[in-house]
Amino acid sequence: MRRTIGWLVGAALTATSLAAQGAPPSTDIYLVRLRAGATIGDPPENVTHRPGYDNQPAFTPDGKAILFTSIRADAQADVYRLDLATRAIARLTDTPESEYSPTPLPTGSGFSVVRVERDSAQRLWAFNAQGGAPVLLLPGIAPVGYHVWLDDHTLALFVLGHPNALEIADTRTGEGHAIAHDIGQSLQRVPGGNRFSFLQRDHGVWFLDTADPSAPDGDIQRVIAMPAGAGYVVWISPTMALTATGTELLRLDRAAGAGARWTPIADFREEGLRNLSRLAVSPDGNWLAVVAEPARP
Repeated sequence: MRRTIGWLVGAALTATSLAAQGAPPSTDIYLVRLRAGATIGDPPENVTHRPGYDNQPAFTPDGKAILFTSIRADAQADVYRLDLATRAIARLTDTPESEYSPTPLPTGSGFSVVRVERDSAQRLWAFNAQGGAPVLLLPGIAPVGYHVWLDDHTLALFVLGHPNALEIADTRTGEGHAIAHDIGQSLQRVPGGNRFSFLQRDHGVWFLDTADPSAPDGDIQRVIAMPAGAGYVVWISPTMALTATGTELLRLDRAAGAGARWTPIADFREEGLRNLSRLAVSPDGNWLAVVAEPARP
């Protein structure tokens, strides 16, 4: 199915349309050590620490680096790489377009992005590991807001519209089909199987749901209501998830069965973090990257 640029008009604000909506809030990326059972170790470390937009972290498959989106003096959104051993930051893309949501390719050969093209189309592209050789992956699907790889050729997509749609797309055919509507921005694979999670609004309440991309209708299953203000979820294991709202991190342990609930595990108010949002977990489960608006002098 084809999507048109007209869908952008009046669409919900997402990180990928910030460039057209004015200056985004100043955000930094923090690293937090996770211990057994997803408890918090050392205080969060600010690894970007500058005025401006640093957001959308994703760990590389080897766990040695974080890819992220940064907007700097040229007002362009580009992809940067943070080396976790040295904390050195290198720019990977330097294009006239803006690139958001860098996500490692399942093949390990590079990363995919949502690219805001010169005509304002938002489509999915891939780059090699050095930030070169861009390739358009799904020419007929736009405007894409967020994405997650489910295997080497299958993706779940947040497609902007009225309402926003959850689509399953195949890069071999370039086609996608919707399995849900009125969804949130967080798309994540659930470890240990082929299901993925997303946020669904139902009668004004946000819920965490999971879906099976191999089922025609998605075989959607409800997990739990989300805490107020929480917009992102990451999975530590097949049964354990984290979310954030305000200054707090919260944990869900589905192993508790009917008694499962969101439990606060950390509050970063004293560290000066606020409006916690985007989350990412390292492949070994030892590190959490969290985006926050820092208190600046």
